[in-house]
Amino acid sequence: MGKKLHKTNAMRILDSEGVAYRTATYEVDENDLSGMHVAASLGQDPEQLFKTLVLVGERMGHVVCCIPTNCELDLKKVARAAGDKRVEMLPLKKLTPLTGYVRGGCSPLGMKKQFPTFIDETAVLFDEIYISAGERGEQIIVNGEDLARVVGATFADLCM
Repeated sequence: MGKKLHKTNAMRILDSEGVAYRTATYEVDENDLSGMHVAASLGQDPEQLFKTLVLVGERMGHVVCCIPTNCELDLKKVARAAGDKRVEMLPLKKLTPLTGYVRGGCSPLGMKKQFPTFIDETAVLFDEIYISAGERGEQIIVNGEDLARVVGATFADLCM
């Protein structure tokens, strides 16, 4: 008997939407939860591996951004995309209560509540992008446009 694949909520959502995806696992290093470490562990181009960040705006409330791991988020660009005056990163202690996810395992799919989501426009340059499956050590490889459709995301220029 083969090992049964552990399905995360993010995977179940893609399954229910009929979206094709693959998965990749990596060894978690609790001392380095960075996306760059994940990309190196998987032997992937950091431009193709997207990290999920949660922000809070003045008017918009919470906003989710998916950006390449080798990029730095531009808060002014995010605010502009979200139609808000300004945004700031959500304090880490609020991440799990708000999303149900931990740092290093936050996925744009399957949060406790669906928030306005923005994916960096570079995602469309690739047939597939890597995103967190909602658990540390697990990635989903999916078409960026399929992901955007499922989470109701908008593509925007988000990086410096």
